[in-house]
Amino acid sequence: MIASESLYPGVTGGNMARLNIGFILARRFTLSAFANFVDVLRLAADEGDRSRPIHCSWRVIAPEREAIRSSCGVAVQPDEPLGDPARFDYLVVVGGLVDEVENLHPDTARFLARAAAAGVPLVGVCTGAFALHRAGLMRGYRVCVSWFHHEDFLERFDGLEPVSDQIFVVDRDRLTCSGGVSSAHLAAFIVERHLGRARAAKSLHIMIIDEAMAAEKPQPGLPLALATGDPLVRKALRAMQQSIDAPLSIGRVVARLGVGRRKLERHFRDALGMTPLEADRLIRIEQAKHLLMTTRRSATQIAADTGFCDLPHLIRAFRASEGVTPEAFRRAGAGTDGGTDGGPAPRV
Repeated sequence: MIASESLYPGVTGGNMARLNIGFILARRFTLSAFANFVDVLRLAADEGDRSRPIHCSWRVIAPEREAIRSSCGVAVQPDEPLGDPARFDYLVVVGGLVDEVENLHPDTARFLARAAAAGVPLVGVCTGAFALHRAGLMRGYRVCVSWFHHEDFLERFDGLEPVSDQIFVVDRDRLTCSGGVSSAHLAAFIVERHLGRARAAKSLHIMIIDEAMAAEKPQPGLPLALATGDPLVRKALRAMQQSIDAPLSIGRVVARLGVGRRKLERHFRDALGMTPLEADRLIRIEQAKHLLMTTRRSATQIAADTGFCDLPHLIRAFRASEGVTPEAFRRAGAGTDGGTDGGPAPRV
């Protein structure tokens, strides 16, 4: 079990710090999203990696003292009760498993409503955005969710189209992100806003992230052209996405789903206006585009990573889809933000 209380005698953070963050962890929250966010704060808070909460502080708060278990099983012990939300500069709700969105503690929902009324900015990380919307606190705001949970959001909420094609969204006093490493970039955005660019960059560099990504940086994942409410098509698309480097034959897809090939093809035609094979190729082309712009991997390696037989196969498919070769596509985007496997793309 992880306890987040200060390990540094005489250093309590709190009102002494210039940036004070309160974390609310949903049941079965995503540990990596929480850890990425808090590590940016930790590294920005002190010199080197001494981790003393001098320039910023962070506390895990909850209506009860019981440890909160993450989706991977690791538990975190809250530091203090909910109390007065105005003592924080931001309140960060870290979500995780979608099914737990409905289980936000009533005291926590009321606390967040008081925070919103007091003008405290609210941050939704991963499915924390779901929890904020469930509490009625995202009406009139843009909200970012992971591409993986785009349809889950639409199933649960009417009247709000989530943003699933960028890593985070800042809309006045609501900040939301897709989770994973994007939580580090959102945290860096907040640190830069309050403590300066140097501290934000230092945190990311120590975490082996080359530089901060802008909010508009696209999420990797399923193209929005493949968004659909058809459950069968969604299951097939997820199977394709999960085996992107070793594409499944349509025979294996239908076997996995327990349906006939004609039925699957009919559902794809009705839902997306394309065949399963065309959708699979689109997924792999979009992933190739993402890797070309965000990594220094060779086109040959990208062909292998996206399930093409070899580089000529990728070139033919890429030219048919985009009108240019992969290398020409990379050169054309060389003036935009990109990265290595952990940061910006090469300028080639």
